[in-house]
Amino acid sequence: NGAGGMCVEVAVADEGVFVRDSKNPSGPILAFTGGEWEAFLAGARDGEFDRA
Repeated sequence: NGAGGMCVEVAVADEGVFVRDSKNPSGPILAFTGGEWEAFLAGARDGEFDRA
């Protein structure tokens, strides 16, 4: 496992985008609007979350 055990599942639906820990499927779910998810992806692509 190249992710070091950090795995998430992402589901895209008409209602939005849902993210959860794949090892804890009955645990909490993070819900985002399509716009919020796109902003997150753009920030990740631009290095906004890179550690200095």
